[in-house]
Amino acid sequence: MKICIFGSGAIGSYIGSLLIKGGADVSLICRGEHLKAIQNKGLLMQSKETKEEYFCKPKASDDPGSLGKQDFIIVTLKAHSAALTAKLLLPLLGDNTSVLSAVNGLPWWYFYKSGDKYENKKLISVDPKNEQWDFIRPQRALGCVVYPAAEIKKPGHVIHSEGNKLLIGEPDGSLSERAKIISTILIQSGFKSPVRKKIREDIWMKLWGNLAFNPISALTGSTLEDLANDKDTCEVIRDMMKEGENVAKALGISFPISLEQRIEGTRKVGQHKTSTLQDLELGRPMEIDALTKSVSEAGKIVGIETPTIDMVYSLVRLKAQESGCYPNP
Repeated sequence: MKICIFGSGAIGSYIGSLLIKGGADVSLICRGEHLKAIQNKGLLMQSKETKEEYFCKPKASDDPGSLGKQDFIIVTLKAHSAALTAKLLLPLLGDNTSVLSAVNGLPWWYFYKSGDKYENKKLISVDPKNEQWDFIRPQRALGCVVYPAAEIKKPGHVIHSEGNKLLIGEPDGSLSERAKIISTILIQSGFKSPVRKKIREDIWMKLWGNLAFNPISALTGSTLEDLANDKDTCEVIRDMMKEGENVAKALGISFPISLEQRIEGTRKVGQHKTSTLQDLELGRPMEIDALTKSVSEAGKIVGIETPTIDMVYSLVRLKAQESGCYPNP
């Protein structure tokens, strides 16, 4: 099985290195100094959580056409980059290639085979030009919810902080052969990657907190623990999460825990800066459309109002634009 990690930044390099360690035939698509370092010296992955260290010299390129057709492609780009680069996947796509969108927020394929009256609706906020839908095609899509945290310490050197859960699922909820194959490969490489029958519920479970904590962290500069502990700010977070829950319920999603339990779980993460705040501080494009605007868009599709989400999104979008951190596809 040939596997390509498309967008091998921190998370993609971490996933790729463990797959290579597990014996998989893996290639990395990346760019810039990180690519040069991997090509010249190899890739070093160190895990703070497991205290393990692994060095490899993977196939790495910025030219998808040089790698041939793949059995699986795992897209680990930020959502806005994934929307802009879908056409670049074409040289990697064979007749039976499957594409796992390991991307935050509601995925571009969300309404494919949803089995409800919204089936095949498109989410403009995460696929503004329909390029993922048109070039990748939803028939190839496999759901993937990513929980590991990692960062590039320097080009060619990735630090894994915590987490090894990569949930896999078919859009129609079936236990397909392709889902079982990639699940087995990931598990053999050290990931917790069961095939889930209700992958959309897993997507929402992660998004439920991110849709609120991430944009508000960017507006305030505060850590997760500080946001959860500040009474007034946390009320805004609750309002956003309640609106998100209403949208999810209208889409047939049920949460296994309460809103307060979800907030408490976030509080326990401690003095951690969200990825959105980190992107703002580093001057990188922020994933606010995928994490927040997509929920508002889904609300409009199902007829649920999201006034707090809309207000916070408008504020964080302006901050992102003024900081040069708003991707404008």
